[in-house]
Amino acid sequence: MAKEHNAIELEKVVIKFAGDSGDGMQLTGSQFTDTSAFLGNDIATFPDFPAEIRAPQGTVAGVSGFQVHLGQVEIHTPGDLADVLIAMNPAALKANLDWIKPAGTIVIDTDTFDKRNLDKAGFENNPIEDGSLDSYNIIECPLTSLNKESIKDLGLDNKSMTRCKNMFALGIVYWMFNRPMAQTLSFLEKKFQGKDAIINANKKALQAGYNYADTIEALTSSYTVLPAHYEKGTYRNIAGNQGVAWGLLAAAQNSKREIFFGSYPITPASDILHELAKHKHFGAKIFQAEDEIAAICSALGASFAGSLAITSTSGPGLALKAETVGLAVMAELPLVIINVQRGGPSTGLPTKTEQSDLLQALYGRNGECPAIVVAASTPGNCFDYAYEAARLTMEHMTPVLLLTDGYLANGSAPWKIKKSGDMREINPPIITENKDNWTPYVRDPKTLARQWAIPGTPNLEHRLGGLEKEEITGNVSYDPENHEKMSRIRAEKIERVADNIPELKVDGQLSGDLLVVGWGGTYGHLLTAVNQLNIKGKSIGLAHFNYINPLPKNTEEIFANFKQIVVCELNLGQFVIHLRSKFPNYSFLQYNKISGLPFTIAQLYNVFNRILETETNG
Repeated sequence: MAKEHNAIELEKVVIKFAGDSGDGMQLTGSQFTDTSAFLGNDIATFPDFPAEIRAPQGTVAGVSGFQVHLGQVEIHTPGDLADVLIAMNPAALKANLDWIKPAGTIVIDTDTFDKRNLDKAGFENNPIEDGSLDSYNIIECPLTSLNKESIKDLGLDNKSMTRCKNMFALGIVYWMFNRPMAQTLSFLEKKFQGKDAIINANKKALQAGYNYADTIEALTSSYTVLPAHYEKGTYRNIAGNQGVAWGLLAAAQNSKREIFFGSYPITPASDILHELAKHKHFGAKIFQAEDEIAAICSALGASFAGSLAITSTSGPGLALKAETVGLAVMAELPLVIINVQRGGPSTGLPTKTEQSDLLQALYGRNGECPAIVVAASTPGNCFDYAYEAARLTMEHMTPVLLLTDGYLANGSAPWKIKKSGDMREINPPIITENKDNWTPYVRDPKTLARQWAIPGTPNLEHRLGGLEKEEITGNVSYDPENHEKMSRIRAEKIERVADNIPELKVDGQLSGDLLVVGWGGTYGHLLTAVNQLNIKGKSIGLAHFNYINPLPKNTEEIFANFKQIVVCELNLGQFVIHLRSKFPNYSFLQYNKISGLPFTIAQLYNVFNRILETETNG
């Protein structure tokens, strides 16, 4: 008989699932997230993948984690420290002990805490027995054996039974946080359709975990997090890579162009390719090329043929694509290049997040080769900036580099589904007939964009290539004066994009002692720290950049309203180099982190508070 318990209401909570890379922690965390989103909680997630392929089982290098922050208040980050950790083995505990709040709850699978696994994780003694966990609320659960006992009558082999233990763990957490199981039960039926024994085993394990939590003495209460207050609309949970793919599809529909997506798989960008491949009914053409160079070259060819052309990659792949980006700049063809940034250089940290490809995006090509650079800042607005990248590339007839990062790509958040009519119009400068003796480099006087003549259109035959073009005619030209003029025209064309993007907005105080500056995926952490200091009465604001080249027209006006400016980046200071080149009369402080992890709010709060106190004390 289930015991009576109280459901304690929480404003917000951070939960982390951690185990070996084969323990299904990503699926477990995703199911808990989707269920909580369905209940109306605001959410931010941070999946943390092991960098090694097939790292030795039971080692810290092989730990896979999924952190979710949910609340009835507005949530901007996946949280600094977890309130609850589900540790499926000693390595998961070892890897996450520094990321649990004091007095936090740790659910431990005691079946895995034998000498062999403890040695693999680097523990000299069993932490359950040596008192090192006394400051936490420890729930000791023989999870592996209880899971097997619950499904022993279904005829599965030992390996298949072990694979169900993540559902047992999920059942425990569902009870702890008063979550219904219906959505996950439906998910299991769809995921394992036709495999009745696997479906039944996972369902039974989920229910067994729930029942176990309901009966043990160590858990005297469950918790509930009420729905958040959202603007009216229809919402769904969305990951950053998914948002990018959908934003591109929306741009194709609104511009009446078909998508051509030429890509080569690379972590952490591959899911964009996978997602777009699901939507061929929208006219999307997907080409998985043999390498990065073939991917971007195929996309550029499709652009010449009139498609909304896109390629995606991460830092190492962007290096290989550089020459073809230059060809697109010279030919003045629309092309979206998506760079989902990760730790570098070389192979670097392929599953960890970083912002260190900014200078590569701005300057990583030969010659004077300017391009538009924009950056998404939340999983949800990955949709918006993918759409915006497509709009800008077509309307201005020049490549656009869209920067996201591993944190945004894999993280998720609630997203309000948009209607096509709510989005900005896209007006590609397509020419359909020869008027006034048309030539390929005649330009719009306002934007300097040339016209897009689709091959096969009568009387609009023309040549494009990588050699310098004569102004207006597009003929090959080696004339020195023409080269300088065309170089300046291409640069001016990018500068005029500033007339076609929104002005920069400031969160928090509009003027005062300190302006925090960030760009890309650091937005949620910076905003939360700034908001906390505003509540304390501090004079601080946040200017977060999504448009990097060109910068918004009112940038200097905003800088002038603050006594000090600190630029925060997950690199060693690339955006601050860009800002110093544009605004040499301003002094910029820096705060940088390059550990493969996002900022923490506590780090930022302390840094900003220290700067403010120094300003106050002279």
